[in-house]
Amino acid sequence: MNQNPALLALHERIATVNDVLNATSLLTWDSRTMMPAGGAETRGHQIATLTRLARDLLLAPETEKALEAAEKVVEDRPEDSAERRMVAQTRRAFTHHSRVPASLIQERAALRTVAQAAWIEGRAKSDFSIFAPHLEKTVKLSRAYADCIGWSEHPYDAMVSIYEPGETAVSLKALFAKLRSGMQPILDAARARPAPRSDFLFRDFAEEGQRAFGLSMAEKLGYDLRRGRLDTTVHPFEVSFTRNDVRITTRYNRNYLPASIFGTAHETGHGLYEQGVDPAYTRTTLATDLIGLYAVGGTSFGAHESQSRLWENHVVRSRTFWRLHFPELQRHFPEQLGDVSAEEFYRAVTRVEPGFIRVEADELTYDFHIMLRVDIECALMDGSLPVSDLPAAWNAAIKRDLGRDVPNDAKGVLQDVHWSTGYIGSFPTYTIGNVMAAQIMEKLRQENPSLDTAMEAGDYSGLADALRTKVWQHGRRFLRDELLVRETGRGLDPEPYLAYLRGKYAA
Repeated sequence: MNQNPALLALHERIATVNDVLNATSLLTWDSRTMMPAGGAETRGHQIATLTRLARDLLLAPETEKALEAAEKVVEDRPEDSAERRMVAQTRRAFTHHSRVPASLIQERAALRTVAQAAWIEGRAKSDFSIFAPHLEKTVKLSRAYADCIGWSEHPYDAMVSIYEPGETAVSLKALFAKLRSGMQPILDAARARPAPRSDFLFRDFAEEGQRAFGLSMAEKLGYDLRRGRLDTTVHPFEVSFTRNDVRITTRYNRNYLPASIFGTAHETGHGLYEQGVDPAYTRTTLATDLIGLYAVGGTSFGAHESQSRLWENHVVRSRTFWRLHFPELQRHFPEQLGDVSAEEFYRAVTRVEPGFIRVEADELTYDFHIMLRVDIECALMDGSLPVSDLPAAWNAAIKRDLGRDVPNDAKGVLQDVHWSTGYIGSFPTYTIGNVMAAQIMEKLRQENPSLDTAMEAGDYSGLADALRTKVWQHGRRFLRDELLVRETGRGLDPEPYLAYLRGKYAA
């Protein structure tokens, strides 16, 4: 990194912002893993204070002065240089937050922890009415935030831009239309076939064995436990406090083994991305989401999801993975899996069976979950769907897209943590991640025909090294489509994803 005094002054200002955001993340991690339920209200105030402080540091006159000096230094440097990108992204964030009152920032931050506690209680009791008042506030504050940022066609556009810059309600509708038309025939063909045996997935699996296998799997994929740890939570997530402390979580269902396996694999993908960011970017703009005020190194939520979905589906949900690693899983659960072959296990965990829970959905129905959530979010944001009507709208959408009758709120509208944490606008990034993952894997296989041979032998280092070079190390330096064009030759393209699904599920 350049040692120019003006750049160093700006970096020091952003490093301080990053430190505060990491403290916020630590409090958030604790609230989702260890905090007693009674701490929700005061924790909300603590997180709100730190979030406001981070914003105040970003908008301070000292930061603006340092930013103006840095802009003069980098004006003649290549447009995509790390230093110029750092300065440009800081300016964008400065402008963004200048439009939003501090009171709104703090109110949104304070609501998250309280809303999440209400969501946890509502989910446990399967009672949407417990969470509904908090969601009403979340939607109201999100509309106010969108108005401050500015939008022209749809208020949802402003919220999506926080997580996936460049996407809008219109662009997402076009992408989803292509995916629906391409995926529906594959889904129909898969559902027409006899269902494979899967009874053994629902036997009694002790948490200790699930955790041991999950940790072993994460390490095999390259997750560095010297710089990370695995904990238990209600809804799995990953959080990083710089690349040297990247934590993942999962949840354990004693009577459904895949939940922890694929949840852990998913979060491992997120963790690998954060652990792989260039060390030089630590505590800089290129490892800090200054728009969303998160200490995160991924260039967008969609890019981040591309890595979690890549490792979860293209690697761990593959036939070659289970041919190699199923014996280890059997050693943890000899009685439960003693009568099961590796092929039977693979067929069971890739079976197509429309269900209620998104994070446990098969690959073919997963995106239908996402698309209906985006439709609902758009309707909440433009006011065409009142929060009070949300459960009915949700249940109708599940019936329409997946043919299932939702039995209760816990398996329906209360299953996801996102709305309780204020994440309106982030759901489309999961499907964008799926599309990106297939596009990246297609290119990697073209460049390295021996990649699959290595993975068949249990060597995932080649894949990790390629992703570290092409994706992880860049942090937030390149925009999503810039990254895709650099590494695949084109912007977001759903065709490799559809081809991947046909190859795996159409036969």
